[in-house]
Amino acid sequence: AAGNAFCQAAQLHLQLQSKHDAATNFVDAGNAFKKADPQEAINCLIRAIEIYTDMGRFTIAAKHHISIAEIYESELVDIEKAIAHYEQAADYYKGEESNSSANKCLLKVATYAAQLEQYQKALEIYEQVGTSAMDSPLLKYSAKEYFFKAALCHFCIDMLNAKV
Repeated sequence: AAGNAFCQAAQLHLQLQSKHDAATNFVDAGNAFKKADPQEAINCLIRAIEIYTDMGRFTIAAKHHISIAEIYESELVDIEKAIAHYEQAADYYKGEESNSSANKCLLKVATYAAQLEQYQKALEIYEQVGTSAMDSPLLKYSAKEYFFKAALCHFCIDMLNAKV
C-alpha cells in the first residue's frame, strides 16, 4: 500500500513538472516494494533512474542501478541482469570521474562473469582494475589480488595464456 501511495505521489509530481520530487517518490516506492514485490521495486527504481538521467544526475542514477542489481542478486537471483545493472552503474560513475565507485561495480561484474564462466570478460576487468590500482599509492597493494584473479581466469581459458 505504501509503495502504491508513493507511486501515485510520483505521478502527481510529474504532472506538476516537479521531476526531483517525482524521482524521490519513485525511489521511496521502490524501497517500499523491495520486500513485498521485487519486480515492482525494480520498475519504480528504473522510472526514478530515467528521471535522474534526464536531469543529468548520473551519480544518483548509478546508485539506484546498484540497488536494482542487489535486488537481482538476492531476491530474484538473475545474475545476468545484475551484471548488466552493475555495468551501467560503472559507466555512469566513470562518466562522473568517480573511479573508485566504478571499480567497485566492475569487480562485482568480474566476480559474476567468472562464476558464469565468462572468463575472458572477467580477466579483462581484473586487469583493467589492477592497472588502475597500480597508479594510486593507496591502492597499489590490492593490484596484486586483481592480477592474481586475472591469472586464474587465464588458467581457465588455457595454460599458454596464463604463462604469458
